[in-house]
Order: sequence, then C-alpha cells, then structure tokens
Amino acid sequence: MPKKLMLPTLFCKNATAILLLSIASSQLLAAQFFPASDNHYVYSGRIDFSQADSPLVTWPGTSIKANFSGSSLSVVLDDEKGQNYFNIIIDNDIESPYVLQAKQGLHTYTISTALNQGAHSVEIYKRTEGEEGGTRFKGIEIVDGATMLPPPQKPKRRIEIYGDSITSGMGNEGSDNGPDHLKSDKNNYLAYGAIAARELNAELHTISQSGIGVMISWFDFIMPQFFDQLSGVGNNDTQWDFTQWTPDVVLINLMQNDKWLIDREKRLHPHPSDEERVTHYQQFVTSIRAHYPKAQIICALGSMDATQDAKWPNYVRQAVRNMRQAGDNKIDTLFFDFTGYGQHPRVAQHRANAKKLSAFIRKKMQWD
Repeated sequence: MPKKLMLPTLFCKNATAILLLSIASSQLLAAQFFPASDNHYVYSGRIDFSQADSPLVTWPGTSIKANFSGSSLSVVLDDEKGQNYFNIIIDNDIESPYVLQAKQGLHTYTISTALNQGAHSVEIYKRTEGEEGGTRFKGIEIVDGATMLPPPQKPKRRIEIYGDSITSGMGNEGSDNGPDHLKSDKNNYLAYGAIAARELNAELHTISQSGIGVMISWFDFIMPQFFDQLSGVGNNDTQWDFTQWTPDVVLINLMQNDKWLIDREKRLHPHPSDEERVTHYQQFVTSIRAHYPKAQIICALGSMDATQDAKWPNYVRQAVRNMRQAGDNKIDTLFFDFTGYGQHPRVAQHRANAKKLSAFIRKKMQWD
C-alpha cells in the first residue's frame, strides 16, 4: 500500500494563516464609502442638515433611501444614547426588514454580504422617537467596484401627522398579553399613519411624542411648545422652517394624554372647564392652520379609551365647528373606535385604523 503524502504541519498552519490574512485584507480593501452628503440619497422627515456629512435624525418615521449595486451593504451611524431602532429594508422587502439596534457612538453595521450582483434599493427608517435620542447618519458602504445608482423618486403627495404614542407606534409589536413600553416593540413603520401614507403613495412627516398632550403631558412640555421644532429630542430651541415642506393633508391625533391626566389623574390645576378644553385644542389647530393655509386638516382621536364615549370626541367636534363657522372649510373630524383593549394599539389595530384613514383621505382629496 502506498504511503500517504503528509505535508509539514508548519506549512499547513502558515498556509491557513496566509489565507485568512489575505481574506481579511481583501475585505478591508473591498468596501467603498458614500457619505451622507452624496446626492444619491433621498431624505424624508424633519432632519437637521447643519452638518452635511452627518445629518441628525430624531423624529419617528424619518427615512433615508438610496439605490445601489453590488453584493454587500453596511450602514454607518453615530447614535446619541444607544436606544434607537431602525428598519433597514432592502429591495422593498417590508415583511422581513433587518432590525438594527443602534449602539451608542459611531459604528458600522453590516447589513448583508450575500446580495446578488444586480441593482438594489435600501431604506433606513427610524422606528423609535426623539425620547430615544438622535442619530447621525454618516453614510453607507458597498463593495468595491459597485456604485450608487440614480435615487428613487419622492411621492408627490404629502401628509403630516401630529400625535402621541399611538401615532409613534408605541408597543405596537408587543404581544397582546405583554408589556407595551419596550423600545424594541416600538415600530413607527407599522403605525397607522405610516401604513396609510404608503397605501396612498404619499410622503409622510411624523411629529409625535409618547405621553404628550395639548394642555398637559406626562412631562414638562406640551405639543404647542413642541410642534415647531427641528429636533424631536425633548423640548429645545431648534426651529423648523415650515416653508421647506408643505403638506397636502395634516392629521392631528391628540388629547388621549389630556384625557388621562385631567380626568383620571387629576393633575391639571385649576381643573379646566369644557369650554377651556375646546379653546386650548382649537388654539393649537389654529396655529397649524396659520402655517398651512391651504392644507386639508383632519382632527382625529383614537383608538385608545378617549373614544370610548362621546366626551372627548365632542371637544374635537366643537373646535372644528367653531373653525368652520369662522370660515375654515378645509377641516374635518375622524375618530378611531376604541376596541376595549386596554393598552397601546397593536399592529392589527393600526392596520384597521390605517384602512379607515386612507379611505377617508382618498375620498376627501380625490386621490385615485
């Protein structure tokens, strides 16, 4: 029997080491970086571009889209607190996004190294809110030899929403019998407004904060102090330029927290009368109207227990009646039914509310 040919052990180890070093070196050399200032990105939302190479993303639903070629994708983020979550959606596969939990500080996140060699799309979508802090988008890395492709087109239709935890999507991915305060279960992409906007092929700006109200919040600022900020991280002195982006439709879904904190918790003193509640709400809606004189405004409420009876919807109805009587004929009401579920709406409820909202807007705006 012929003897087996045995290679020296040292040679085998050296060959393996050389091979691994070669692979590692090629991977280090393979990626090319496209900074956030590259003109192939399409941004959506209130974003602070004062640092062009690292725009600051704060509001839920803020989105960055791009088209590219190649077999790999990495995303570079610099996160303030390490509490934000993002959906990374490749090739419009919305059913199975890459859910990225941002770590504090500057990091490169490998999304995929196994894409085919053709053209691809990516959307980087902020699931969480300003209370989780801001994130600076630095850019993406793709494989060497690949390229950025012409950017996607923005929808022509525009919707803006002012809301609270319901609009943000707080707890919407939680189990029905589980908690709904976990950051990992907060997914604005599957909140009713975001679903409806996609159904209507409209660009969406979401200005929302869990716990916020018109007269009182679970913290020390209210929506009338918050709605005009560029940054969604707490109450701050930044100012949004309303002339930059004008919506066709504005949805206002507030007063759930007012209902809890005034009627249940008795935290607002002196206790406001019915007339004062209507006045405060109407003043806020009027401030929105001042920025958008031609927009269709929808004053909504629900789908938590503020709509379990007519009391709080009637405040909204009265404010809208007052504005109509004063000559505003582009304002309506819409109420999402309370299902009896005691926590934040889950995804199934958001989908039902989105169906109601999109049908209402489609008819009102004659959007075919």
